[in-house]
Amino acid sequence: MADRSRSPWWERLPEDFWLHADGTALDSMHPLKVHGTAAVERAMRTSLSTTVAAAMLASLKGGSRMQEEFDALRFYEPLARAGDPSRVFLPPSGGIVVEARELSGEGIRRLQLSFASPFQPLNPYARPRFEAMQCNARAHAQHWCHGDRPRPTLIVIHGFAADSHWLNSHALSLADFYQRGYDILLFTYPHHGRRAERGSWFSGQGLFGSGLVSFNEAPLHAIHDLRVFIDYLQKRGVERIGVAGISLGGYTAALLAAVDDRLAYCIPIVPAVSPIDTFLEWQPTGLLLSRLMRCQGVGVAEMRGLLAVHNPLTYASPMDGQCMLIIGGAGDRVTMPRHLRLLQRHWPGSALHWFPGNHILHLGRSEYLERMGELMDRYSGL
Repeated sequence: MADRSRSPWWERLPEDFWLHADGTALDSMHPLKVHGTAAVERAMRTSLSTTVAAAMLASLKGGSRMQEEFDALRFYEPLARAGDPSRVFLPPSGGIVVEARELSGEGIRRLQLSFASPFQPLNPYARPRFEAMQCNARAHAQHWCHGDRPRPTLIVIHGFAADSHWLNSHALSLADFYQRGYDILLFTYPHHGRRAERGSWFSGQGLFGSGLVSFNEAPLHAIHDLRVFIDYLQKRGVERIGVAGISLGGYTAALLAAVDDRLAYCIPIVPAVSPIDTFLEWQPTGLLLSRLMRCQGVGVAEMRGLLAVHNPLTYASPMDGQCMLIIGGAGDRVTMPRHLRLLQRHWPGSALHWFPGNHILHLGRSEYLERMGELMDRYSGL
């Protein structure tokens, strides 16, 4: 019998992980808040799932295209199985010029940063489609910079279809962190905001609407561009840089912590840690994905492995677990609490904080913002 302890995470995880019961200590402490927000979110996630499914269907029209995509996906599994991030996340080339433009406004000094991203997809199959993109090839971030001296900087990564700077600023009370002395860098994820191609149905549509291989390449592209911005900050004398992200941004923040050893801390908020299990639980994406897998003769574990190349569970993080704070909603039914426990087990010594709300409605937000601030101050020297 094979030694499952030596198998990669996607093979050790039960096939029916997405069906497992879930719960937290807050379920009995705040039953109305937890179960009430969970019930609301089960209904709300159907619209999100329908949007994702429609984008996926549009990108996989025709049996031959579907077969090509799955054949090309098999390129990634050996790389994920090796667990060596240096083979997947190639360092950015030198000499990348980051342009800065000052924005108008009062109270906070804001700069719009951008650069032509030299990222090239790892998989040759993805390159022609990537080269046809124009907007996505330019990286963007908004930099809240005091400008008087290099200051500890928090990088913030938004969630799927939630790239609004105002929304993320409000969710994480970023103006308060700015007033405490932090600079803030709000990163725009590939296919979102200014990076969305013309004709996109909505911000983020290209993440799922360009095929499964492009879906695998997008996190690699995000990590590449984030490392360019980290280079930019360090060249300006910034010594302490941390990262926080919400949902897709939390997933990417956790991945960045596995790739780049220059981070002082990492704070993933409601991250979806096993995307395949998430999509199977949602409907109608669950029906669509199950059908695609049956047509290709692919099981759940194998499907996880095809997308594991960008999963934070695939790589050992160089960061001390004490520098990591995972934040989750007890009533979250977009990314279930069991996903966050996977990440905490993968990061020994990390802290896991629950709030009595769901993926969107963060009840008790002040408590987790306080814990965020404590962690940031401890590892930023403020």
